[in-house]
Amino acid sequence: MLPINLDIDLLRSFALGVELGSFARAADRLGRSPSAVSLQLKKLEEQVGETLLHKQGRGLALTEAGEILLGYAKRILELNDEARAAVRGVDKLEGWVRIGVPQDFAETWLPGLLGRFSKNHPKVRVEARVDRGVAMVQAIDRGELDVALTWGTIANPRAEILARREIAWIGPSGFRHAPGDPLPIVAFDPPCAFRKAAIDALDSHGITWRHAFASPSLAGLWAAVTAGLGVTPRILEGKPVHLAALDPGDAALPDLGTIELALHVAETRLPAPAEELKRLVLEAVATR
Repeated sequence: MLPINLDIDLLRSFALGVELGSFARAADRLGRSPSAVSLQLKKLEEQVGETLLHKQGRGLALTEAGEILLGYAKRILELNDEARAAVRGVDKLEGWVRIGVPQDFAETWLPGLLGRFSKNHPKVRVEARVDRGVAMVQAIDRGELDVALTWGTIANPRAEILARREIAWIGPSGFRHAPGDPLPIVAFDPPCAFRKAAIDALDSHGITWRHAFASPSLAGLWAAVTAGLGVTPRILEGKPVHLAALDPGDAALPDLGTIELALHVAETRLPAPAEELKRLVLEAVATR
């Protein structure tokens, strides 16, 4: 009997849904309906012959088999993407590429992507810059960066909106705002799109607030929230496991909506190395 091959698309939907904590969000990222993703999960369970998820409260949790498969799925997907990139490149690219990214990505998937790019294109020199959005757009204008990702368009008319991410209140599990007390906010100093979204939402609901802690680094924000100095408005990607995404209703906080993820490029026609790295970044954003 021939072995059953696991479907890469099914594995990608499964891994993405677990990473996002919601298969409805995964469906939205993948451009599929929730019912289509549900069918994919059922088909994947048929392929492995095991139940991968079970109900836990109002959500889903991995079974033991699901936890085992998730580790293999991540390795299979990474090898698949690496093989595809390697075949496309085949040592053809040479030159220099400079990319700028927000700290959220610099501490999650970007290092792995840059490592694979350098491995597949050893003749290309890659320089990465992690900075605030305004500084990166200014660097694009000065020709110091080829490609940059920012939260919001930063008033750049040439910016391309790639995606929208949900903004969540992140804090200690069980946190609830006491009515009448100013809400302690942990955020970057302005200009900061997350800080603005939080303040606009609080002001519109008549909730007083105070800027309890500011830091130039995302690690500093996480440390302050961990220490109990306040709550922070951020995306869920990169959230420390010991902190919680707060339910606005349970925490007596307003919904924060979404934030745009924008792409900025220095030239209409990028050099080949920059164009290839841009393509890989766009693929990474689309699947997350």
